[in-house]
Amino acid sequence: MPMEIARLALRGPIAIVTIDNPPVNALGAGLRAGLADVLAKAASDPAVEAIVIAAAGKAFIAGADISEFGKPPAKPLLPDVLDAIENCAKPVVAAIQGVALGGGLEVALACHGRVAAPAAKLGLPEIKLGIIPGAGGTQRLPRLIGAAKAFPMMLSGEPVSADEASRLGLVDIVALGDVVEAAVALAQDMAKDDPRRTGDLGEALTPADREAFEAVAAEATKKSGDMPNAMALIEAVRAVFTMPFAEGLAVERALFMTLVADDRSKALRYVFFAERDAARVPGIGADVKPRPIATAAVIGAGTMGGGIAMCFANAGIPVTLIETQQAQIDNGMNRVAAIYEMSVTRGSLTPTLRDQRLALITPAVGLSAAAQADIVIEAAFEEMGIKQQIFGELDRIAKPGAILASNTSYLDVPTIAAATKRPADVLGMHFFSPANVMKLLEIVRPAGVADDVVATAVALGRKLNKVPVVVGNGFGFVGNRMLEARTRAAERLLIAGALPHEVDAALTGFGFKMGPFAMSDLAGNDIGWRTRKSRGTKAAVADAICECGWFGQKTGRGYYLYPEGARTGHRDPEVEGLIARISQEKGVTRRSFTPDEILARLLDPMVNEGARILEEGIAARPGDIDIIWLNGYNWPAWRGGPMHWADTVGLDTIVKRLEAQAAESGDKSLEPAPLLRRLAAEGKSFSEMKAQAA
Repeated sequence: MPMEIARLALRGPIAIVTIDNPPVNALGAGLRAGLADVLAKAASDPAVEAIVIAAAGKAFIAGADISEFGKPPAKPLLPDVLDAIENCAKPVVAAIQGVALGGGLEVALACHGRVAAPAAKLGLPEIKLGIIPGAGGTQRLPRLIGAAKAFPMMLSGEPVSADEASRLGLVDIVALGDVVEAAVALAQDMAKDDPRRTGDLGEALTPADREAFEAVAAEATKKSGDMPNAMALIEAVRAVFTMPFAEGLAVERALFMTLVADDRSKALRYVFFAERDAARVPGIGADVKPRPIATAAVIGAGTMGGGIAMCFANAGIPVTLIETQQAQIDNGMNRVAAIYEMSVTRGSLTPTLRDQRLALITPAVGLSAAAQADIVIEAAFEEMGIKQQIFGELDRIAKPGAILASNTSYLDVPTIAAATKRPADVLGMHFFSPANVMKLLEIVRPAGVADDVVATAVALGRKLNKVPVVVGNGFGFVGNRMLEARTRAAERLLIAGALPHEVDAALTGFGFKMGPFAMSDLAGNDIGWRTRKSRGTKAAVADAICECGWFGQKTGRGYYLYPEGARTGHRDPEVEGLIARISQEKGVTRRSFTPDEILARLLDPMVNEGARILEEGIAARPGDIDIIWLNGYNWPAWRGGPMHWADTVGLDTIVKRLEAQAAESGDKSLEPAPLLRRLAAEGKSFSEMKAQAA
């Protein structure tokens, strides 16, 4: 028996069971077996009056071992171990330090008492993996604190602090000193009475609690009715009001097992691992230490620059926001202040915190204000000459060792770096708009940049509450390059016979919040028009719409009509007539498309471009591409990302469809990428690829 990961020690009449399964005490089969074994020994020892479950390391238990999902279950199952804890004739107290997440919190809930260290975090994050708690969490937590409090905690998947857990009634004591000593004291006190089993509790399940739970559940159904895990969570929690504890556990387990096999759940688990992998940058080991970042500067106080400055302020890092003229910096600061004020009005930010964050942003005119910053992020107009001029001046102004980053969306980072004498300190940090909201941070790693500069950007991204993904240098990097492939595909569809509302409906039906044409109208059709003109490229329909002055919502007209400032567009017969005329001029006989055909024609070229990006080493892994699209472009998480989606469709199917599209249109960009052909021919998937240096 693996005693080394679950050991027993006696402290007088109290047995202390210490779990020790580095790095985070995940509840794999070995730990479950060891825990069950030592608990049985403590329970059968007549000298033991009560038991404390503690943990070595920084975590109590960080959750189940999700790598076991989808594999044949290994005994003992976690629910059986927790039944043994709860039904132990001697009181069992959990001593929680660090995190108690998922199965870790379910262990604590099965105990008869809970003591937490002040820094402890407790939560049930299973919803983020496409499942629900499967070892009694949905039945014990509501019985302990009430369904109206328990359900939102499980639905969000976010952990609560020890103090909040105490207010909820989730823990009995927040220990000011040693958490194990406090747990031993509680266990000694509890040994005087029979154990208080969580499954037997019901005082919190009042009619008022039921009413409050149903109200929250109804709201959740409106927002997440298409997500089976959210609906299963409602069903499981509702069982605490309608059936005995044992029957509720059976309902929970059945729902859990169904979800584990669900494709959407599998996609969310894939995303979990892909995001974890994206944090590992090929070629940069743990020995590479980030540079300290105590102060920052942002060049450009427009929407993007102001949003980036807010990211620093929100993370507690002083930042200087720089413009060329006083009027511009005043406008930028007013915009930032207005955004913070909206957060106060919504109740998501206190006035005190608003003032503290605003105080961290120092407005300035002139690049000399960046002289002492540890990192300078340029967020100026997307024009190479402007960026080179800024970086040339920063090279003279910035202190030695300062990191110089460009927020460019498309441009060549080495060309920008060449304006300096310190290219090893220059990289791209591509934030997404609005920067204070969007999670993605594309970190562009050009050849020659120092490893510690890349490591610093990654560490800083996490501190700014972003999901950093390191990519190689190349036009549009990863996300925008694939977006351009989809944009070209959408244009082809219009000329072939589809209408804007049909294309948009296919994507929103797939799970996107907006389709390409509604999104273009929102952003402004003139932005893409300007880019195409600067690059000498054309898009017949998009260009014609812009030539009419129909730039989208801001002009009341784009691909759709927006009467009287409406945010939702209506079909425009004139636009549809314009599209039909362009098709006729090109000699195209228009035809109708099904939603599935539209999806294939939009998404297959994206996958193809993704394969080229992997071939060129711009992305290290297929999962990195997926994380970029999930966090920067609103790809629905339960679809797993474009490369994961391609694996589920089958790469051979994607290849055949692309070949057919290429033959029909004569567009050689639709010819399947060599990597895509090779994987399809070998019967392999993108998920089988190994990481490469970006």
